[in-house]
Amino acid sequence: MKNIFNEPTDRDEPIWRYFRPDRFLDLMSGEHLYFASARQFQDPFEGAIAVLPPGTNFDPRFLPLHERGERAFEKLRRLTKICCWHRATYESDAMWQLYAATWKGVAIRSSPRKLAEAIAPFKLRENYTSETLWSGNVRYVDLLQEGLNVSMLDRFMYKHRVFSWEQEFRLIISLRLAEEFGVAVPDKGIMVAVDLCQLVDRIYLGPALAEDGVQKIRLVAESVGLGDRVRVSSMLGVPRYT
Repeated sequence: MKNIFNEPTDRDEPIWRYFRPDRFLDLMSGEHLYFASARQFQDPFEGAIAVLPPGTNFDPRFLPLHERGERAFEKLRRLTKICCWHRATYESDAMWQLYAATWKGVAIRSSPRKLAEAIAPFKLRENYTSETLWSGNVRYVDLLQEGLNVSMLDRFMYKHRVFSWEQEFRLIISLRLAEEFGVAVPDKGIMVAVDLCQLVDRIYLGPALAEDGVQKIRLVAESVGLGDRVRVSSMLGVPRYT
């Protein structure tokens, strides 16, 4: 796993991934992490090098060039596969609400070191070379004020400052060269094999997860040797007022 910025990072920093229960069960049964295509994200600025103020129009003299550039960029987004994690020392209520079915999901805690040890080399096909796995902390900039002059890969490690609350750690696999060499690339995401015992430090049960869901999560965790790593959310703690 190569750091995309070639800079030292805290390899033991806690990172989190929040799941709906069905997605978590898919991870446990399939032992694969999902890397989505960059164009699958809701962020409308994903991969942008600048953001124009609202209401700004393109000069029509440059529209044909703009359209060609947009088509090329859409291809780049299809060929860039990303797995996102949240950097935090503690669980996050916002993440529970947004990504874990409004408190009814599951979260796993890991670290960059554990990811590096857990992820298997990825190949699109058996007779083709393994792809490079890139990683790093996302950098947040004001794209209304600053235009990026970065590589085709690096642009996916920058985000508009309005998303800085995400505090993202990203894994990226670029399949641009693979397609140039004639290897078929899926339009959406890819599944990358992982060693669950290496990957998972803790499993946290969502604070609103129903009892039958709790039992299902516990059973599947035990089946893959992770039963002792299951914890309940701290949001289930009992408040004291006096």
